[in-house]
Amino acid sequence: MTKSVNASPVASHDAEWRTSSYTAGDSACVEVSRRFSGPVVAVRDTKDRAAGHTTISPDAWAAFISAAKGGTFDEPFTA
Repeated sequence: MTKSVNASPVASHDAEWRTSSYTAGDSACVEVSRRFSGPVVAVRDTKDRAAGHTTISPDAWAAFISAAKGGTFDEPFTA
């Protein structure tokens, strides 16, 4: 997966950010935008929007969503 962080407000100026309807309202979530320059999905933290965003390919985003819906991330991580 390719990851880039971009804090430039110009790059995300036209983005339409969406937050899940399942968000608890405590700002512990992410926002997603598919309206970006280039074939990317942008993701940012709602607690610190000014920190910028991470972009990934639409295929990587689809794989992540599929894994999340399939329960891949349901168990706590162990070290």
